[in-house]
Amino acid sequence: MNKILKIGLLCSGFFFLSCQNDSVKPAEDFSTGKNQKEIKINPEVKMVLITGGKYQPFYGANSALVEVKDFLLDERPVTNREFLDFVKKNPKWKRSSVKEIFADETYLKNWKDDETLAPEMNPDAPVTFVSWFAAKAYAKSAGKRLPTIDEWEFVAMADEESANARKKPAYSEHLINLYQVKFREKNPVKKSKPNYWGVYNMFDLVWEWTEDFNSIMTTSDSRTGEYDDKGLFCASGATSATDVLNYASFMRYAYRSSLKANYTVENLGFRCAKNLK
Repeated sequence: MNKILKIGLLCSGFFFLSCQNDSVKPAEDFSTGKNQKEIKINPEVKMVLITGGKYQPFYGANSALVEVKDFLLDERPVTNREFLDFVKKNPKWKRSSVKEIFADETYLKNWKDDETLAPEMNPDAPVTFVSWFAAKAYAKSAGKRLPTIDEWEFVAMADEESANARKKPAYSEHLINLYQVKFREKNPVKKSKPNYWGVYNMFDLVWEWTEDFNSIMTTSDSRTGEYDDKGLFCASGATSATDVLNYASFMRYAYRSSLKANYTVENLGFRCAKNLK
């Protein structure tokens, strides 16, 4: 599989991966569901209250606003240190134990071994080379979940001063410049300024998994449609941009569209979210 996800190629046109004619296993084989309980972990990370509202998503054929409800979001991405604690307590997610269906051959490839980070790795840098399944399992173990695309993008609209900075000319340009920085994923979390919500590192370290990372390609209106785990392995179709001036948003959606749930990439990590009680 070609794991070098080149944004430049994707951004030349919004075309997406097609499903192969492979046999599809039952839905329960594609989940980390009830039969696969995770040992609880308690990462020490502050969760920030995000006051919801309506926003215009980048995808879709119309300009309908999407409502995002109030929710909690980790103030920063999950770190190497935290994911190491997770795999020690949940051995099935060790590099030598994880099933291929849940993570490809580069899963945690930058670690020295199953329970040791490489000497050059910063324990407080974001964990990378983790699949969507592994990220989802971690979130479940922490009593949380992955944020949805709409939740993530709602928070991503903010700069340091306002909740919605999309109309600021420098906003998209600044993000694109950040995306072009090499090896940014090796830097520790919380070294840059937080945004309006008090959330750190939305752009300057890693790309991030979302719960429904490519569900916008699986149906004609996936924002309101149902989806299951096996649908996240492949997608087909196309989407149109409602925010054509925001090239940074285009880059994120193009990147997500190139992913499958068991992919692991050197600059792809995640953070967790949680519903308000």
